[in-house]
Amino acid sequence: MKNYPCCSQEKIRVALYVQKAALQFIDAAKKVDYKLSDEAKKAGFGIDPGELASIVRGHDSKGFKLHGGIEGIASKVRVPLHNGISETEVPLRQNIYGSNQFTEKPPRSFLSFVWDALQDLTLIILIVCAVVSVGVGLATEGWPKGIYDGLGIILSIILVVMVTAVSDYKQSLQFKDLDKEKKKIIVQVTRDGTRQKVSIYDLVVGDIVHLSIGDQVPADGFFISGYSLLIDESGLSGESEPVNISEAKPFLLSGTKVQDGSGKMMITSVGMRTEWGRLMETLNEGGEDETPLQVKLNGVATIIGKIGLAFAILTFMVLTGRLLVTKVMHNELSKWTSDDALTLLNYFATAVTIVVVAVPEGLPLAVTLSLAFAMKKLMNDRALVRHLSACETMGSSTCICTDKTGTLTTNHMVVDKIWVSNKTEAIKGNKGVENLKSMLNQKTMDTLLQSIFQNTGSEVVKGKDGKNTVIGSPTESALLEFGLVMGGDFDSQRQEFKIVKVEPFNSVRKRMSVLVSLPNGGSRAFCKGASEIILKMCSKIIDDKGEIVALSETQSRKVIEIIDGFANEALRTLCLAYKDMEETSKKVNIPEEGYTLIAVVGIKDPLRPGVKEAVQTCLAAGITVRMVTGDNINTAKAIARECGIFTDGGIAIEGADFRSKSPEETRELIPKIQVMARSLPLDKHTFVTQLRKMFDEVVAVTGDGTNDAPALHEADIGLAMGIAGTEVAKENADVIILDDNFQTIVKVAKWGRSVYINIQKFVQFQLTVNVVALMINFVSACLSGSAPLTAVQLLWVNMIMDTLGALALATEPPNNGLMQRPPVGRGVNFITKTMWRNIIGQSIYQLIVLGILEFDGKRLLKLGDNSHDTMVLNTFIFNTFVFCQVFNEINSREMEKINIFRGMFDSWVFVSVMTSTVAFQILIIEFLGTFASTVPLSWHLWLLSILIGSVSLVVAVILKCIPVEQVRKDSTDTHHDGYSALPSGDENV
Repeated sequence: MKNYPCCSQEKIRVALYVQKAALQFIDAAKKVDYKLSDEAKKAGFGIDPGELASIVRGHDSKGFKLHGGIEGIASKVRVPLHNGISETEVPLRQNIYGSNQFTEKPPRSFLSFVWDALQDLTLIILIVCAVVSVGVGLATEGWPKGIYDGLGIILSIILVVMVTAVSDYKQSLQFKDLDKEKKKIIVQVTRDGTRQKVSIYDLVVGDIVHLSIGDQVPADGFFISGYSLLIDESGLSGESEPVNISEAKPFLLSGTKVQDGSGKMMITSVGMRTEWGRLMETLNEGGEDETPLQVKLNGVATIIGKIGLAFAILTFMVLTGRLLVTKVMHNELSKWTSDDALTLLNYFATAVTIVVVAVPEGLPLAVTLSLAFAMKKLMNDRALVRHLSACETMGSSTCICTDKTGTLTTNHMVVDKIWVSNKTEAIKGNKGVENLKSMLNQKTMDTLLQSIFQNTGSEVVKGKDGKNTVIGSPTESALLEFGLVMGGDFDSQRQEFKIVKVEPFNSVRKRMSVLVSLPNGGSRAFCKGASEIILKMCSKIIDDKGEIVALSETQSRKVIEIIDGFANEALRTLCLAYKDMEETSKKVNIPEEGYTLIAVVGIKDPLRPGVKEAVQTCLAAGITVRMVTGDNINTAKAIARECGIFTDGGIAIEGADFRSKSPEETRELIPKIQVMARSLPLDKHTFVTQLRKMFDEVVAVTGDGTNDAPALHEADIGLAMGIAGTEVAKENADVIILDDNFQTIVKVAKWGRSVYINIQKFVQFQLTVNVVALMINFVSACLSGSAPLTAVQLLWVNMIMDTLGALALATEPPNNGLMQRPPVGRGVNFITKTMWRNIIGQSIYQLIVLGILEFDGKRLLKLGDNSHDTMVLNTFIFNTFVFCQVFNEINSREMEKINIFRGMFDSWVFVSVMTSTVAFQILIIEFLGTFASTVPLSWHLWLLSILIGSVSLVVAVILKCIPVEQVRKDSTDTHHDGYSALPSGDENV
């Protein structure tokens, strides 16, 4: 289960209590006298923005009534409650009452990232060494020769710091852009008499906003009308009990959530004048927490750093010891010169630089780079990653519990068939509609249209072009469009009947009910929803003559056959029913039984293109796909079979059956369950929990409703739907699938695997460099008394393997081969046997080559014993070492496959890093030798360095031919082989 820190929520609650206490104190001390500005008066407004904000914020019922209640305040802000504001007034209202934007904390400057990069302790020590080196050098060798060594170190440090700062700064800008995407919310408002969708940022004072279950209240305001509106204010107040909003208690606060019911509100405060905005002034948003992989690699970095520190101390002790031995042998122990001091200083600088090289700062950087790169690319693929850790966790997912509607299907629904008056009619074109009209008598037709137009959470609105548009959920829209095609008039139906009470649809009730008062007295209840549930509530039915007759057992079985027949054709089935009543009071409860069945409707929701292939990709990747839906079991099975989820030997089960099983039966059933239908949110939560705890699965779960929040939170990766999902679901999710498409979920898994494998590539590369750099300097110091790689050279190597290496390997795009291997299970060692084979093999090759060059290089290269030839040899060793790392970086692109060049040129970042590394190496050797302690090399020595480095490619091929035993869990095979290993069983349980 994910554990995200709740400190920011605690800060909000504490700030709220402090603020409320302060406001009460201020109010008690003096009464604020609000004065309307001349600009507001001139525009025709009658209430000051501050006064309006204070009434809502302080829940000031007295002030609310003093201004004439909702009608009085609406009049003062110039808004007709039925038609809403005019689109042309938006700029004026923003000018006077403000816009719905929060003042954000200013972004960090580039210089602050430079300062952060300079805080590294080892770099600070090196700067001190460099400054002392310059001072001693000037005293002993004069200007300008005396500053070269120290200046070289300083220039290298500046380069390292600048590259690190640029990288961090770019990532911060990218995360800022992603953070803006997280906060984008679309709300439904009434403007110019039509219902339309606008961004939360475009809301203004006076806007009429429509609220439904799962919505976030977008700004402060007053309740206008609604049904059973329950608001969760726990995010602000900490109170767990939801608040019942009504005309008596009309205050709605920004940032709270709609837990149940529906309603309309008028916006009275936006942006920094809202309760939420005022709190944001006192709080700073915290950054992302470290991901599990970053935590793990920080631990690895610490261990390697300690090993490096031990080697550095040993190297310094050996070098200093040799210097002391030399002085003893020459009887000069009491004679110390400035040259000796400079030598000791260089030894110390080398030791410190070994620590710099050994500490793999690039490990956490590589994770951040890889995750940020993946997040950016996933944004282009229509997936918004809300938590960094989700990206890497998704790569290890072994199971995806997916919804059906809108994820596997298109969510573009149309009424395909209807059973009414004992007859079934296919609604295909005008002919089907005309046939249906001709076979129904007028009374039955009227009742059918009433049930469609009265019992709906959607609306038919006229657009600017004068055409009718249906706004609402896909299922509701399909029914309304069918009603319009049948000749119904939405507006006249709504005007003829007055709605008394509404019970909105939710995933627990699986139905929607409405109570309306009839024009001739009495009332009528309409109910629609899951076919089996509504059918059980019915005791009567409309027969083929339009008469109401008792619903017999035989007739009930026939209706069930009709429902099953529709479901087997992959149609969503709904039953429509009504009941006449005598009473019309609001206090009357909507009945739970005694309804008359009107019709069974079959709604077609086609499978999304490419879903079948995406499911097969998951199965090939060892990811089990399970469908968890609230739909009819036969509909669910038909869709699941069509897209390849439901296979021979798998089980389809209903939520009620699943709940009734004993723990032993559940343990036996869960591995075989491929479809769970008619499930409640609690069933999904239980299913996910047991998959994780009983079978150690890494579970990804999709959800769109408010009640899916517990399952999304319980899962390893919560995936909320961007289109159909409520704000509550999105807030509890790790990733938002912006197009609600299952193929996008597969892309998230693919990128997650890419992140994991890219970090492994980088770790393999860096550990190889670490081992070689530490060993060659230590062994050489012990045997020859000098380190072949100077501080400046080691700093350059450090930048190659840390920042540039991370940039090159951590941003490799994914390939299709990633989805043809099993997922990485929990608790598997990050550094695999394959990686150890490659690290050890490459390190041995490089150490042998560099050792031969260090101790026998002059003879092999036919160099003399003079100081210039010694510099040539050391430069050649440095150059060869760098080219070994360049080619090893190419090797690291593929840890197991021989063809390391495949797709290399598809990654422009990798190619750019390789090119710039080689170009800068040429610059250091040929032109910056004064600072880097190098001399220009002849062309044949350049070629020889490149040739020795390129041999590591051959070494890599040889290493990859050595088999490495792969230890995998048996459970992986049984769970993730496309269900082929599942025992045969009944289709339904």
